[in-house]
Amino acid sequence: MKREIMSGALMGAFALALMTGCVTSTCKVCPFSKAADTKSIYYKDGKFDAAKGKQAYFAMMKRFNVPVYEALVKDEGYFWVLDFNKGDFDSYGMGGVFWSNTKMPGNYGYLGHEIYLLPNQSIPEHRHLVTKDDKGATIPAKEESWMVRNGYVYGFSEVGEPNLDKYPEAKALLSRVQIPYLKSLHVEKWVADGRTHVMPKTETWHFMMAGPEGAIISEFATYHDMAGLRFSVPGAKP
Repeated sequence: MKREIMSGALMGAFALALMTGCVTSTCKVCPFSKAADTKSIYYKDGKFDAAKGKQAYFAMMKRFNVPVYEALVKDEGYFWVLDFNKGDFDSYGMGGVFWSNTKMPGNYGYLGHEIYLLPNQSIPEHRHLVTKDDKGATIPAKEESWMVRNGYVYGFSEVGEPNLDKYPEAKALLSRVQIPYLKSLHVEKWVADGRTHVMPKTETWHFMMAGPEGAIISEFATYHDMAGLRFSVPGAKP
C-alpha cells in the first residue's frame, strides 16, 4: 500500500515538473534530472508542438505569480514560442510578446518586448544589422537593453574579457546546438534587482540563458526589423 502511495506521489510530482518546464537537477522546484525525454513532450511526429511550449511558459508564470492575461492565452499569435528550427526546445528556445514594435519615419522607432525562458533554456546567439525599408530608407541596427523581472539569466556577449570558465554551471548547460559556433564568451549573471543591462556595442553577437528556475525579462529597444536579424548557428530561424 505504501509503495502504491509513493508511486502515485512521484508520478504526480513528475507530471507537475513537466508542465512547469522544470526537469533539471539544479531546479529548486523539482527533484528530477535532465534525463527526462522532453522531446516526447514538445515534439510530435518530429514537429515542434507550440501549444505544449506555451503551457510550460504559462505554468512558469504562475509559479512566479505573474498574471497570465487572457490575451496571451488566446491563440492569436500574441504570445509566441520558438524552437528556432533546431529541435532542441528544452534548452534552445524562447517565448515572447511584442507589446509594441513601432517603426517611425525619421527616427529609430521603439520596441517593448517580454522574453520568457524555461529553466536553463537559452536564446540562440544572434546580432542585429542595419537594413533598408522598401523605399530605400536606412533602418538603424537595433539597440537593446534588458531588465530581469523574475529568476535570473546569464548574459553573453562578444564584448568584454572572455570568462566563460568562471561560470562552469552555465558552460555545462549551453545547448550542444550552439557550442561549435559560439562567439559570445564574456558572461555576466543578471538577477531581478531592478537594474537595466545595456548591449555594449551595436551589431555585436549576444544572447542570454536562464538559470535553474527559468526567467522573465523585459526588453527595451529600438525598432526590431526581422530582416536585420542574424544567427550564428546555421539553419536557426525565428
